[in-house]
Amino acid sequence: MSALLDIRRVYAEPEAAALPRGREILDRFPGAEIVEIESHHRIPELYGDEVNVARWVRIKTEALVLGIKKSLTARPNGRSADFIAPSTANGCAMACAYCYVPRRKGYSNPITVFANIEKISGYLRRHAGRQGDKLEPNQVDPRLWVYDIGENSDCSVDAMISENVRDLVELFRGLPNAKASFATKYVNRDLLDWDPRGRTRVRFSLMPAADAKLLDIRTSPIAERMAAIDDFVAAGYEVHVNLSPVVVRDGWLEDWAELFERLDDALSPEARAQLAAEVIFLTHNERLHEINLGWHPKAEEVLWRPELQQAKRSETSGRNVRYRTGQKGRYVAALTGLLAAKLPYCRVRYAF
Repeated sequence: MSALLDIRRVYAEPEAAALPRGREILDRFPGAEIVEIESHHRIPELYGDEVNVARWVRIKTEALVLGIKKSLTARPNGRSADFIAPSTANGCAMACAYCYVPRRKGYSNPITVFANIEKISGYLRRHAGRQGDKLEPNQVDPRLWVYDIGENSDCSVDAMISENVRDLVELFRGLPNAKASFATKYVNRDLLDWDPRGRTRVRFSLMPAADAKLLDIRTSPIAERMAAIDDFVAAGYEVHVNLSPVVVRDGWLEDWAELFERLDDALSPEARAQLAAEVIFLTHNERLHEINLGWHPKAEEVLWRPELQQAKRSETSGRNVRYRTGQKGRYVAALTGLLAAKLPYCRVRYAF
């Protein structure tokens, strides 16, 4: 499977386990203990128990949750996508120190995968059909409605567990007016055989190697992500980059300049011609800060910087912090100016 996953226990809703996709997933892990649960939202031994902080990575490696996605809505977005698609999974086997998903799931966030893929796919097909043609170009895409299919998980890793992601890539391949999109920090070369025909946008997340070594735990190395871009373009994907999260620290601009130079060296003319970027500066969270202190305190030395940050109350996630107004604008201008100088062919879709 991968060093990321050694599934030993599957927490399964009976309805999910009975579906064809649920049975397929259980068959992939024949040696795992099956624990019947009433709801994927309520698993006391996984969620809300601060003792699990010390077992943060082990739980991500060994536990899997199998459930039913009950709420099917496509939320308007306007940044990474036109719409956020209903999740086919949430949580992640990776352990990025800045990830927002643990803020919602408590002290542990292993992968939860949803077995009712037919209902999710059917909803998306109908939703896209209701949109009709995209008559006005926007920064998301000039021609097609874009649906983010991986807001709360990493689709490249999800694809190691079930066929859900492949089903969605094949769904969008056949829709006349829409494409899928997802960000990833993991290079899964199995995706190269899926023939997306330009209807799936993969956004490889990039940051300076020094930041990734500290913050992007259990992910593919930055050099491997950059090296994969040409192959994914050749396989029929649209490939953009997420410069995210941008962390302000001593020497940060110099390290980003080196990253841009390495990226320029890695790209073919075909990859350059279709490249675009999203630039997202760090937003951190007080509760996540406290969790990280329990398992990865070194990361908090660069993530939690009260002298540079200001509070931002979130509707769902408690007290967030971001770089101070005014100062952040200067940071954004400095980085986007550097990007324009080093990679003039790479348009910035949005920066904040």
